[in-house]
Amino acid sequence: MESLDWIVLSCTLLFIVIYGAMKTKGSANVKDYLLDNNETPWFTVGISVMATQASAITFLSTPGQAYHDGMGFVQFYFGLPLAMIVIAYTFIPIYHKLQVYTAYEYLEQRFDVKTRSLAAILFLIQRGLGTGLTIYAPSIILSALLGWNLTMLNIIIGILVIVYTVSGGTKAVNVTQKQQMFIIMLGMFLTFFTILSYLPEDLNFTNALHVAGANGKMNILDFSYNPETRYTFWSGITGGFFLMLSYFGTDQSQVGRYLSGKSIKESQMGLIMNGILKVPMQFFILLTGVLVFVFFQFNDTPLHFNPTNVEKVKNSTYKAEYESLEQELEQINIDKKVVNKIYVEQLEHNDYDNPTLRKQMVSLANKEKDLREEAKAVIATVDSSSETNDKDYVFLYFILHYLPKGLLGLLLAVIFSAAMSSSASGLNSLAATTAIDIYKRNVPEKDDKHYVYATQFFTLFWGIIAILFACIGTLFENLIQLVNIIGSIFYGTVLGIFLVGFYIKYVKAKAIFLGASISQLIIFYIYYIDLVSFLWLNFIGALLTILFSLSLQALYNKK
Repeated sequence: MESLDWIVLSCTLLFIVIYGAMKTKGSANVKDYLLDNNETPWFTVGISVMATQASAITFLSTPGQAYHDGMGFVQFYFGLPLAMIVIAYTFIPIYHKLQVYTAYEYLEQRFDVKTRSLAAILFLIQRGLGTGLTIYAPSIILSALLGWNLTMLNIIIGILVIVYTVSGGTKAVNVTQKQQMFIIMLGMFLTFFTILSYLPEDLNFTNALHVAGANGKMNILDFSYNPETRYTFWSGITGGFFLMLSYFGTDQSQVGRYLSGKSIKESQMGLIMNGILKVPMQFFILLTGVLVFVFFQFNDTPLHFNPTNVEKVKNSTYKAEYESLEQELEQINIDKKVVNKIYVEQLEHNDYDNPTLRKQMVSLANKEKDLREEAKAVIATVDSSSETNDKDYVFLYFILHYLPKGLLGLLLAVIFSAAMSSSASGLNSLAATTAIDIYKRNVPEKDDKHYVYATQFFTLFWGIIAILFACIGTLFENLIQLVNIIGSIFYGTVLGIFLVGFYIKYVKAKAIFLGASISQLIIFYIYYIDLVSFLWLNFIGALLTILFSLSLQALYNKK
C-alpha cells in the first residue's frame, strides 16, 4: 500500500470522526440527543436510511457474492420498495402521532410492558450481534492487507465510531452519514469504470455482459418455487418484503433515522427515496462484482483468495500438493483466456449463441470449481479451524492487486466509511432502546440530562459489547448472508407483534406475548433443522405470531 493511499485513507477517516464530534457536541435533552429535535430534512433522512443499511459488508461481500453466484442476489431486495410504501403510510404516522423515542414504546401503549420488553430484548440481541459484524468486516481487510492483529483492528474501528456517536447522538450519525455516503458512491463509481478500462480493448460493456451471461452470471430472475433455493423472485417479493418491513419498520437502527424527520411528510419522503434508489444501488454493486469476474476471464486468478489460508498451507507439509493444484489452475487460466477471446471475436460478428464455446466455458468453469474445492479441503486438513470460504476476499484481492495508487486508499475509505455509518446507527439505536425501553422504564422521574448521560453510557457499553463480539466472530458462508440470517431469525416475530398491534385490535396483551414467545421458539427450531431458506423465516415468524395470538385470544375469550 503506497503512501498516497495511506494519506487518502487517514485523512478521510479523521475528517469524518472530527467533523462528527465537533458539529454535534453537547445535547441539552433527550429529544435533541435521540431525535435531533425533529429537525432532519427528508434528503438527510433518506441518505441516513440508505447508509445505515449499506454497511461495509455490503461493499466487501456483495461483489464476491456476484463473482461466485451471479446477479441473482438482487432478488433479495425486490420486496423493499413495497415495504417502504407500507411503512411510510402506516407506521410513520402512528410513531409521529404518539411522539415516541423508540418503536417499542408504542407496544406498551397498545399492549403492556411485557410485550414492549420482549420486542426490545429481541431487537437488542440481533442488533448487538449485527453491529459486531459491521465492525468485524472491515477489520478483515486491514488484517489481510497488513498482517495486523485482527483484535487490535476491531478495537481501533470500534473506538473511532464510539467517539462521535457518544458525543453527538442521532445528529452525529445523520451529519456524518452524508459525508460517508458521498465517499462510498464516489469510490464505487471510480472502481466500476476502472474495471471497464482494464478489460480487453475489443471488449465493450455490452459484450462484457454477454461474456458474463455465457458463464451463467446474468441469471437475474428465478421463478422456481423450490423453498430451499435461497434467492428466487418469490422469496424476494415475500420473504424479502417481510424482512424489509421488519427491518425498516421495527428495527430501532432504522426507525430512529426517520423519527428525527421534520414532519411526517419529510420522514415519508426519505423512506420513499430509499425505496426508489436501493434496488438500483444493489444492482450496481452486484454488477461491479460481475465485471470483476469478467476481468478474471482474461487475467490469472489465484487458487484461493484468502491470503492467510494460502500462507498457512505453503508453510505446511501440504505445500507440494497445493502447488500442484495451482499448476493445474494455471493451465485452466490459459484455456479460459483462449476460449473467451474467441467468444469475444464471435460477439463482434453478432454471433451471440455458440453452443460449442458455451460448452467449453461451462466445462472450464466446472474444472476450476473442482480445483478450488480440492484446495479448500487441503486448507481444512492443515487447519480445521480455518474458514475455507473465500467469497468475501474476491473483491479485496482485486482492489489490492489491480487498483491504481490513490484509488486503493479511497476504496478502503469507502469500506471503512460504510462500516462506521452502519455501526454508528447500530450503537445509537441499541443505546436508545436500552435507555428508553429498559432503563427509563425502571428508573423513572429523573431529569432530562440524567437520561442523556445514561444514553451516552449505554452507547459506550454497547460499543464495547460490539467490539467483543467482533473479536470472537468468524466468517460464515458469506458475511452479508450472516447478517441477514441473524435478522431473519428475530425479525419475523417482532414484525408479527407490530402488525397485530396496528391492524388487529381484537388481540390483547396476554395473547400477543404468549403467541410471540411460542413463534420465536418455533423459528429457532426451524432454523436449527434447516427446513427452508432463511428468507422465509421472516414470513413464517410474522404469520405464526399472528395466528397464535388470534387463537390464544379466542381461547381466552371463551374462558
